[in-house]
Amino acid sequence: MNQPITFRDVVCCENIEDKENLISRLVDSMTLDEKIHLMAGGEFREMLKPYGAVLFEAGGNRRLGIPPIAFTDGPRGVMLNHSTCFPVNIARGATWDTELEERVGDAMGKEAAAQGANMSGAVCINVLRHPAWGRAQETFGEDQFHIGEMGAALTRGLRKHVMPCVKHFAANSIENSRFFVDVKMTERTLREVYLPHFKKCIDNGADVVMGAYNRLNGEYCCHNSHLLTDILKDEWGFDGIVVSDFNLALRGADAADAGLDIEMPTRLFFGRLLRARVEQGKTAESAINDAAIRIVRKLAGFARKNDPDAFNEKVVVCREHTGLAREVARKSVVLLKNEHGALPLKRDNIRKLAVIGRLAKVANLGDTGSSIVSPPYAVTPLEGLKRLAGEDMEIMFSDGRRPGHARRIAREADAVVVVVGLTHEHEGEYIPVMNMVGDRSCLSLPAGQERLIRAVAEENRKCIVVVEGGSAVTMARWIDSVPAVLMAWYPGMEGGTAVAEILFGDVNPSGRLPVVFPRLSSQCVLFEKWTAAIDYDYLHGYRYMDKNGTVPMFSFGHGLSYTDFEYLSIDVKVIGSGGERVIKVVVEVENTGGVSGEEVVQLYVSYPGSGVERPVRELKGFKRIELDPGERGCVEIAVDPQELAYFDEGSGDWIIENIEYEFSAGSSSAEEDLVLSNTLSLKREKLSERMSKTE
Repeated sequence: MNQPITFRDVVCCENIEDKENLISRLVDSMTLDEKIHLMAGGEFREMLKPYGAVLFEAGGNRRLGIPPIAFTDGPRGVMLNHSTCFPVNIARGATWDTELEERVGDAMGKEAAAQGANMSGAVCINVLRHPAWGRAQETFGEDQFHIGEMGAALTRGLRKHVMPCVKHFAANSIENSRFFVDVKMTERTLREVYLPHFKKCIDNGADVVMGAYNRLNGEYCCHNSHLLTDILKDEWGFDGIVVSDFNLALRGADAADAGLDIEMPTRLFFGRLLRARVEQGKTAESAINDAAIRIVRKLAGFARKNDPDAFNEKVVVCREHTGLAREVARKSVVLLKNEHGALPLKRDNIRKLAVIGRLAKVANLGDTGSSIVSPPYAVTPLEGLKRLAGEDMEIMFSDGRRPGHARRIAREADAVVVVVGLTHEHEGEYIPVMNMVGDRSCLSLPAGQERLIRAVAEENRKCIVVVEGGSAVTMARWIDSVPAVLMAWYPGMEGGTAVAEILFGDVNPSGRLPVVFPRLSSQCVLFEKWTAAIDYDYLHGYRYMDKNGTVPMFSFGHGLSYTDFEYLSIDVKVIGSGGERVIKVVVEVENTGGVSGEEVVQLYVSYPGSGVERPVRELKGFKRIELDPGERGCVEIAVDPQELAYFDEGSGDWIIENIEYEFSAGSSSAEEDLVLSNTLSLKREKLSERMSKTE
């Protein structure tokens, strides 16, 4: 007689084939009720506790030793207790630094495991289709290639300690209507714009995918078999778990038929209702078995890690992690404008510095919804400036509520720093019962803040504006009145220190915009925060503006430095052959300025002569390089030829065209910033045929 299988037997098995056999035998030994129990969160009363106060658990089986899933949210840190608060995702997207983002994932994973979690929902990679989206701060930006690279890096870091959960699958980028909106798009738009970054994260080890609230082409995402089964599980070969978004993502137990494995965070449909469907023959028991196998497989893989940092609370908000938060904040701040040598501020020339604006004295960390993190401290811009100013500099402060006082100290000062921007009162997750705001109604700053900027600028020509917020802000009504502008985003618990270091020149700014900043909101695609249905076109963001020939306030990838960089040469060639070939691009850059700095070399591809609609240009690679004054250096960027293919709806194939592809390198997506270019011809190829030959 065969010995009964336990979860421990699965964990201890080292052979992959034998392990899969043990998982199947373990699931076969379970009753239908036990398998269904694996597929849902706890009782509804668990939701009555403050969000993030405890882990969200799902499933588990004491008889067989199967542990429950223990989920904690993100993405700016672990929301449990008082964890390290990093800059928000879009700020980290502005670093364009995948190595740094992987280190952030590693730190978040350690802190999650230290507090008992085995799954993290930190990998939010929705496309920022329009900057008014309330949760723009939670994703890395507007470009699917850039989002995919950053999300994959975060996934790799997290996976060292916990199971990364990638969300929200898919086309979730309207907040107020997210529970019911039907997002309509062509299959090509879905495949090329709204899915590739998810595939990249899965290829880099994501164990879990979270289904979105919205409908996609008529079907709710958690009930969408084309999305969850046809594409995710069958085409992509995803062997992990599909979980629902929290509450209201499911509309019935039939979600199990479409490929959903776990209902989170409570058991509303995946309980007695699901059992009834199985008993009535409406849901095949094979679907239940498949979900149970996936859950056991991933729990066993996690358990095998035997992470030394698990339950080690000393790693939570340790010095290494707060230092990392400060490093990220330094690299995320974008210098948008700097005229007449306004920045950096020279301590020797400033006797009095006026700091104006309510937000200068606020720890402005971002949304207070499911992404909230409550660190034990946070440095405000005013605190950062006071600490770094030096003993001989007087810091004068006005919250701006008394315009006369703000004008007076601005007049007395040698320089002025005005801190303005958005808060959780202007944008964030939409939660009706908590009266949380959701999507933005306009892209400008509040009118009172714009008046404050203009009033202060009238009193002092050396007026520097620091903007906080989760996405693009229109500045046309005031930017011409000031010489310098910094975009600080929601900069995390060490943000005030980083902002001060950049203002005083202790750190050279190196952030680059992960979203285009329009002059007017009319330059963007249509956005309706209250709508039952919306069509998502193929182009948005900088691609949409390029097609229309409109010039934004600041282009995608834009960012200034305290030094200058010159692009010297670009070389493009194919390395390897068949399925192993890669396009190797080498770009040479020189620091021609007077201080050390980091440049983000950006690579864009154009498709002259294409037989289908393509963007004027689109990002296909990027890399940071640090150079001393006068130093030259080369960056190598590898481009997978598949990145150049388009999806042919008729055949279902990815097609590389027989055209001459143009590769351009520079400092932003703007045509005038792409100073080097080279071409490469490729033969027409169906990638599905290529892949079948190389398997």
